[in-house]
Amino acid sequence: MPVPPARPSADDLLVLLAVGRSGRFVTAAEELGLNHTTISRRITALEQTLGGRVLARAAGGWELTDLGRAALAAAESIESAVRSLSPSADGTPPLEGVVRMSATDGFSAYIAAPAAAQMQRRDPRVAVEIVTATRRASQQRSGLDIEVVVGEPRVRRAIALHLGEYRLGLYGARSYLDRHGSPATLAELARFPLVYFIDSMLQVDDLDLASSSLPPMQESVTSTNVFVHVEATRAAAGLGLLPCFMADRHEDLVRVLPGQLGPRLSYWLVARAETLRRPEVSALVAAIKGRMADQHDVLLGTDAD
Repeated sequence: MPVPPARPSADDLLVLLAVGRSGRFVTAAEELGLNHTTISRRITALEQTLGGRVLARAAGGWELTDLGRAALAAAESIESAVRSLSPSADGTPPLEGVVRMSATDGFSAYIAAPAAAQMQRRDPRVAVEIVTATRRASQQRSGLDIEVVVGEPRVRRAIALHLGEYRLGLYGARSYLDRHGSPATLAELARFPLVYFIDSMLQVDDLDLASSSLPPMQESVTSTNVFVHVEATRAAAGLGLLPCFMADRHEDLVRVLPGQLGPRLSYWLVARAETLRRPEVSALVAAIKGRMADQHDVLLGTDAD
């Protein structure tokens, strides 16, 4: 009698699922409570059973091959079946696991953190890790489930979702404007120092373009962190080009030239398609979208149109 073909191990498929989502053996090992060697051995065993490569080396990690993506679909079915064995009080499988995301400083504090807290109150077995970074979307999202970036990204093998817009405004501390006067025209801005990002370290094109609407201004305090921009502006270091949803929280900051200056920028969420299928990830994305909708007018400033 012919020998039936070997079937892939469910454990091996779940290992592939962890590696496929994170792009890294180390992250998958931490998630599954295994060591790096075991992860490698399981992946090798799965490739031998399936007769081909399921992962391909990419910059900073691993990407799924076509065969790997097909195997991942089977792994997701196994994961779903396992979760269904321990339903919550309402009969639905409980969400659990870790969701790792990166986002800009302001988005992390005022959008991602409240959204994560709301989800965590409902699904306490889900942990959310937030890494703050102001950068372009990565082509290799090793170790991250979600990225939120400013400006429409160009990505491969990933989905980009438009979350919404926010506005920048030019602000000065009341004490600073009392001493130096408030500019009446864009041309008058040339006599004021600017608080903004470090030009040589700014990687986001849309943030760079936002400052190009200003006349040449001497740099004052510059930083890669937008909270530093806000506090330096409050400390009378100059005029700060700040997100309105952050600056408008402070009564000691006054927006100048609101009718002439107010560039709008967009937030985009980037993730792998297979990552977005994870229930805990899709739940966090839904919470983030809800928070964006709730904060629509705040994000666009007091003169939202």
